[in-house]
Amino acid sequence: MNRPAPNPKQNSTTDDESTLTVILAFGANLAIAVAKSFAAALTGSASMVAEATHSWADTGNEVLLLIANRRSRRPADPAHPLGFGREAYIWSMFAALGLFALGAGVSITHGVQELLDPEPAGDFGVAYAVLGISFVLEAISFRQAFRQLRTEASDADRDLLEHALNTSDPTVRAVFAEDAAALIGLVIAFAGVLAHQLTGSPIPDAIGSIAVGVLLGVIAVILIDRNRRFLVGEEASPQLRGAGLEALLALPEVSRVTLLRMEYLGPRQVYLVAGVDLVGDLAEHTVAGILRDLEARLEARPHIVKAVLTLSNADEPSLRA
Repeated sequence: MNRPAPNPKQNSTTDDESTLTVILAFGANLAIAVAKSFAAALTGSASMVAEATHSWADTGNEVLLLIANRRSRRPADPAHPLGFGREAYIWSMFAALGLFALGAGVSITHGVQELLDPEPAGDFGVAYAVLGISFVLEAISFRQAFRQLRTEASDADRDLLEHALNTSDPTVRAVFAEDAAALIGLVIAFAGVLAHQLTGSPIPDAIGSIAVGVLLGVIAVILIDRNRRFLVGEEASPQLRGAGLEALLALPEVSRVTLLRMEYLGPRQVYLVAGVDLVGDLAEHTVAGILRDLEARLEARPHIVKAVLTLSNADEPSLRA
């Protein structure tokens, strides 16, 4: 039997929105990094140095996330029959490691150095102005990531934080987490600068730098762990698995399903393996052709990169939708 022409495996609307989310975050973080660096150089504030480092790390991360988006969309070829979807997790892992090493490491190191060898700070008004502008820009970027996640969470019947942790799209998760950390970090930096100004002591400012670094470290570890899980092989969500079972049972040639495995191959891409019973008592050569045709019809659906069907044993229990 002839297989239908390959169908794109990405939801183009969702993919375009993920790209928009990352580009918006890149533009915001680049502007913020430049402004914070200027303020850090002018004020000498440890918290501002930590925030500038954080924003430069985020800016570099967005570049890696754009690479992740682009490379994971490449179509399958003979050498890579399951496509390149998992490249999204590799490049997102690099971004998370960068956040940990550069953002967290530098912030904590600078804060400790400031505690041991404090330097005077001044021009606090510049720091406040930059922090305020940065908060507005970060909020705009965060709003885009929040809006995308909220829509996807509603479609997947999850709450927002659950979806942020479990979505197969590592780029929107990273932007959401980094922007949330950035907003919290700005509040910490503001408190550190204010305490420095009011007390004349650099200690609160240095502690603020360390606190920002610890926050970034926690976020980075979470992101690293999520990417690791998807690289090792993550089972599709119960909602997606339920939809896959319904799709199989809706095929007129299938009488029941006894086995179903769905594993993520990339953002919104799955590998489906199922054991099925076919309607009727057919000859072996006919059964083989029907199974190949069913696999092709499943692969023509969005999100299913590869489908492999086998025949069920008579004593295997049926799965229910």
